[in-house]
Amino acid sequence: MQIRLADLDRIRRYKLLTALVVPRPIALVTSVGPEGVVNAAPYSFFNLFSQDPALVVLGIERREGPVQKDTGRNIEATAEFVVNLVDEDLAERMNLCAVDFPPEISEVEIAGLTILPSTTVRPGRLAEAPAALECKKLVTLLPGGGRELVVGEILAVHVRDGLIEPATLRLDLERWRPVGRLFGNLYCRTRDRFELVRMSYRSWLAERAGSGAGGEPGGER
Repeated sequence: MQIRLADLDRIRRYKLLTALVVPRPIALVTSVGPEGVVNAAPYSFFNLFSQDPALVVLGIERREGPVQKDTGRNIEATAEFVVNLVDEDLAERMNLCAVDFPPEISEVEIAGLTILPSTTVRPGRLAEAPAALECKKLVTLLPGGGRELVVGEILAVHVRDGLIEPATLRLDLERWRPVGRLFGNLYCRTRDRFELVRMSYRSWLAERAGSGAGGEPGGER
């Protein structure tokens, strides 16, 4: 089956792509409006794209007309935001933050969340989040259509005590319980895990030789 995206309208494209590309991490983004109101909005069009420099990208929907969504407007004005990661304990309140509240209403207050001061940016971070990434905007890309892509550089990271061993930075998988976005009203947990060890080319050759396959790839057998 082949589907030409040019033949699909905006809504059907969204349904198809968000059903296929799963699970997606969730950024509960905090930003500050012009009147000082702290906004919190969830985004699953989000991911980490580099470690040096440390970069994240947000895909923010652009509304019809001149009125932007709160997060996009705030980031454009201040060039600062915080990505708060979402775990199982935070999921319900993250979903409440998705309500389309007017700009003068703070989702943080409605959801009963607690703001802690950031160290490098003006917007605060959420005390309830297992981890928070303080970010400054580097560039906003406008590819057309209904999205703008905000590229942000991570300046500082906050992690809940007990999640990471300070000396080794190893994560405690028993305590780390993020949730992922699927599609529609569906989300997923990450408790069911399995391991795949990445081999070097030398190890792959040794395993191939040990199995009796022999020879270089593409060579005679």
